[in-house]
Amino acid sequence: MTLAGLAFQPDLWAAGVDIVGISNLVTFLEHTSDYRRAHRELGYGSLTDDRQFLISASPLTHVVAIRSPLFVIHGRDDPRVPPREARQLVASLEQRGIRCELRIYDDEGHGLARLANQLDAYPSAIAFLDEVLAR
Repeated sequence: MTLAGLAFQPDLWAAGVDIVGISNLVTFLEHTSDYRRAHRELGYGSLTDDRQFLISASPLTHVVAIRSPLFVIHGRDDPRVPPREARQLVASLEQRGIRCELRIYDDEGHGLARLANQLDAYPSAIAFLDEVLAR
């Protein structure tokens, strides 16, 4: 929802924190684990039948609208939302000069389960927000 908010209602947000977000519904469905794809297509739409909708509903399609700084958290071994979703969004924002910080945790899946990673990510995200919102 963070990515959708920043992309579709950019005037409402000064900054964002994205945790395991989907930036492109097409690449998400193409690269998610096989055992999850059929289930996810029921909720989001079919790659075969709904591709144009998936493209239009993807935050990455509207990335030019994103102006707010973004802090991104993802697990390298996420079976639900592949980390490429985070990487492709961050690369696009960096190309446009939008401030963003990407944290990919090598020993995490979907979300942060390990206390050490939580103690790194969450205070870092708060410090990021403190800094960008103080301007």
